[in-house]
Amino acid sequence: MPLLRAARRPPLIPAPYRPLLARGPFRRLLLPVVASDLGDGMSVVTVPWLALQLAPPGWGGLYVGLAVAAYALPGALGALVFGRWVRALPARRLVVADAWLRTAMLGAIPACWAVGVLRPELYVALLTASSVLHAWGSAGRYALVAQLLPPERRLPANALVSASVSAATVLGPAVAGVLATAIAPAWIIAVDAASFALLAVQAARLGGPVPPAEPEPVDQAPPGRAAEGLRVLRRRPELLGILALTWGFNFLYGPVEVALPLHITTELHGDAGLLGAYWTAFGAGAVLGGLAAGLLRRLPLWGVTLAIVAGWGLLMVPFGLGAPAAVTVTCFGLGGLVYGPYTALTFTLFQNRTPSAQLTTVLAARSAALLTSSPLGTALGGPLTVAFAPHAVIAVSGLATLGLAVAGAAFRPWARPSGLDGA
Repeated sequence: MPLLRAARRPPLIPAPYRPLLARGPFRRLLLPVVASDLGDGMSVVTVPWLALQLAPPGWGGLYVGLAVAAYALPGALGALVFGRWVRALPARRLVVADAWLRTAMLGAIPACWAVGVLRPELYVALLTASSVLHAWGSAGRYALVAQLLPPERRLPANALVSASVSAATVLGPAVAGVLATAIAPAWIIAVDAASFALLAVQAARLGGPVPPAEPEPVDQAPPGRAAEGLRVLRRRPELLGILALTWGFNFLYGPVEVALPLHITTELHGDAGLLGAYWTAFGAGAVLGGLAAGLLRRLPLWGVTLAIVAGWGLLMVPFGLGAPAAVTVTCFGLGGLVYGPYTALTFTLFQNRTPSAQLTTVLAARSAALLTSSPLGTALGGPLTVAFAPHAVIAVSGLATLGLAVAGAAFRPWARPSGLDGA
């Protein structure tokens, strides 16, 4: 009878995820993606922390904003400048190219630190160079997911990929917060560079272009035109609506990345360990929320995304009320739980509503548009934290995000009433 009872126990891995974790190309892609996400998770703490160390007195807020923006914003420019040459490349090659570029540029940061030539301007320049292919590399990841899997398995696969990012914000900042008290943050960035080298090597071993998971539509536009991605988006107003909402959401979040470390150092008198605790709480909530995304496939996407945006904004308001660190860390964790499903849901919608031959171009256009949002917000966060108290900047960002959700509700007719797989 013990064998019978054991056979009746529910499996530890939910059914939607078991086929994805079996042997196959998706699992071979997932493992190095997790490693590179962990490296970037540590850089959430170390990139602004190193900027604070390098900045002249009184210029910390400005250089934190520049460093965080430089880590992502140039990817939007790269999506436009290099699109003519890389648009036709297989998704696998885009992932490899982005990973090797990040390896080289991020690896140069600890090298310059070691010989004593790392200045704030050089630091920002290296971060800028590391991100110029970011839009195409991100598009390549999710295009590979769409190529490797049939439509019914894409949402749980996207949930795993996005949960990897969230899990990295649990482990990465916690490890970086401890290490940053003992070693220079430049050496932690070296680990990020090594993680991208692993991704480049493993992605290159996936082999040639993966055949599409579904037949090509007969009415697809000829590939290679500069306006191809925008043309596809114009024919799908629900994609444009979600893209606009996401842009505003990320933009209003940007000042939080600048204000949070300054709130900790100048108002709470904390250190890198406390900053790591905030991001660990966020990541823990986001992992749980992200893995729950597979349960939301039949819900109206527009309503779910509006609820996520409003929930995040509401949870930032306590910062402006003078709440103690224990309360705001809890709010940050709940914010991660609310935000968790957002990435998987929106990427699945793009994958299922875009012809596979155009998917990389459309996702690159999406990434390029979004890469301008959060970095612009962080760039704005620098002067805002100089002019106003950091806790006030975080609270106002939350209130503005609530307003965005209200404004988005006015455009709800754009969204289709069906779930992700509806017509």
